[in-house]
Amino acid sequence: MKRALQILIGIGLGIGLAACGSFQDPDIVVDVRVLAMEADLPEQVLDIDLANPPTAGDLLAQVMPSTMCALVTDPYNARRLKWAMTLCPLSGDERCNTGDPQVLLASGFEDDPDLTQPEPTMCATVKPDADLLAVVMNTLDGDQLHGLSGIDYEVALRVGGEGGDPNLDLYASKSLRISARFPAQRTANTNPSLSEWDATPFDANDNPTTPTPLALGRCVDQPSPLVVAPHAKLRFTPVEPDGVRETYVVPTTDGMVATFTESLTYAWTATYGSFSSGSTGGPRDISGNAAPLFTDWTAPRAEDLADPTQPTDVALWVVQRDERLGAHWYESCVRVVP
Repeated sequence: MKRALQILIGIGLGIGLAACGSFQDPDIVVDVRVLAMEADLPEQVLDIDLANPPTAGDLLAQVMPSTMCALVTDPYNARRLKWAMTLCPLSGDERCNTGDPQVLLASGFEDDPDLTQPEPTMCATVKPDADLLAVVMNTLDGDQLHGLSGIDYEVALRVGGEGGDPNLDLYASKSLRISARFPAQRTANTNPSLSEWDATPFDANDNPTTPTPLALGRCVDQPSPLVVAPHAKLRFTPVEPDGVRETYVVPTTDGMVATFTESLTYAWTATYGSFSSGSTGGPRDISGNAAPLFTDWTAPRAEDLADPTQPTDVALWVVQRDERLGAHWYESCVRVVP
């Protein structure tokens, strides 16, 4: 299937692939997309003395500013993107609810996220001020557990092409949490990380060979990315550092505590090719076996490239998440040479 047809599908023209018996692969990016949002402080834990309840000002004094950034790609359009981030209570649909307290944190235009050097950023900072307090109190008023599990709020993102139809803008949101230090050993979550991102080629018998760490960074930032032939297969494996899966405690409704160890998930996307699975990792199965972290990526055939006679750089992304609002992303690149 020609790449031009894939792009038309991706921008919403609704062209079906009945003749091919399939639809556009959701793991392959063909238009502007929000791939992830990350807060440098996804959770903050506050010390509260129930015998001497603190004032709102006392609580805000313990809260640190938290910066939220978005990973946005627009690989087939040379244009600026218009964006805005808004602080508000959780909405459930990635848009702030009308009538809820909300505040515009930042907005503006960013140059092409895939080609501009240095890489542009879409970021906004949630400050410990009266606006945050209004959002937190609104959430607390509707919380049947009175904040026992923490108070979650969100930063909502709206993004679209400069001069484009605003009805086609994308929406995404990221939750943040403020919790009381109960039990006493409770600590704030931190974002996960990787030691490296390995790529393993397959031999002629379809067996994986020797892994090689991928260079990190966008295609435009890599003069010599890993080179593969059309329709070659690579196994991508995230290599986790020791201790990245944090052990944590949470209060239960019966006044006790429960202890867990994080499970991490990985979301894989690219501009060409296909994945054996677009989501890997997660909790252990019922037999106690660890979930596989790797995915197998198959490069596009030459005829599926925009120009079947020329090398094509394929942008790759993996987004690492835990179950406690932590997230981090990595970008890389592979060059397909016909």
